[in-house]
Amino acid sequence: MADEKSVFVTVGTTSFDRLIETVSSKPLIEVLENLGYRSVILQIGRGVYEPEIIKRNNFSLTYYRYKGSIAADIQRASLVISHAGAGSVLETLQAGRPLIVVINEHLMDNHQLELASQLAEDGHLYYATCSTLQDTITEKDLAQLKPFPPGKPELFSAFLDRAMGFHS
Repeated sequence: MADEKSVFVTVGTTSFDRLIETVSSKPLIEVLENLGYRSVILQIGRGVYEPEIIKRNNFSLTYYRYKGSIAADIQRASLVISHAGAGSVLETLQAGRPLIVVINEHLMDNHQLELASQLAEDGHLYYATCSTLQDTITEKDLAQLKPFPPGKPELFSAFLDRAMGFHS
């Protein structure tokens, strides 16, 4: 892990402009800086919104659309903020990084809330909406998160099936 505190934000292969706009907004940048974060890397997927790049002595914000793998970005991050896609959530939990999942309230008939709320109930992550993200970042203690059992993707699959209401 890097010496400096950093945030990695991922939307996977989707578009979640509201999350990117929220994280790159002046109020949230100020909160992150006040909490000691020195860099924010945004993976913006196929979103339309492109945030302003920030490069100052003590803070930077950069973005990219896609990479072959985001594993290194996740591993380097002191905090990962992710959409509720199962792949991004699982990769972050398996890497043992603190995770805040942001629910896209504008997706109709999705199961993001069920997945995020169950994993939050089990103490593995926190979840928020774009409008509650700033409060979640400032009020929640990332050190209280419990590690996800490593190396058992079948547990996550079974968990996902339960969270989605599929019973085998």
